[in-house]
Amino acid sequence: MAIRDKLADRAAKFLEPGEKVHAVFLAQSGPSPYWSLLSAWITLIGAKYGMVAVTDKGIVVLRNGRLRSTFPNKVIARVPFSALQGEPGGLWGEIYIDGKRYWVHRRFHKDVASAYQFIQTAGVY
Repeated sequence: MAIRDKLADRAAKFLEPGEKVHAVFLAQSGPSPYWSLLSAWITLIGAKYGMVAVTDKGIVVLRNGRLRSTFPNKVIARVPFSALQGEPGGLWGEIYIDGKRYWVHRRFHKDVASAYQFIQTAGVY
């Protein structure tokens, strides 16, 4: 099973009945991951790991565990599609969800682009 399918399955238990995931990606809040080049402690202490699921009803931000960073623990926010801002670039790209900065690794940049594409084709953005 592909990583995106696993993430979507793990996010599904936090969604409303009948809600369908169209894009899902991992994100990290807190200090820039580039700080880990100087000291891993900065990132280990300050980083908060999460998952963003773009569904047919909106955007759901989930908090993931520190040790199991791909397993969500709880819902942090449920926001409208318009809350997603920014195009990630580089190794760790910045996006903003409801004004809060998140870092997205290059591995998931195409998933952010897929989220924007779904939002535009759905005609809600």
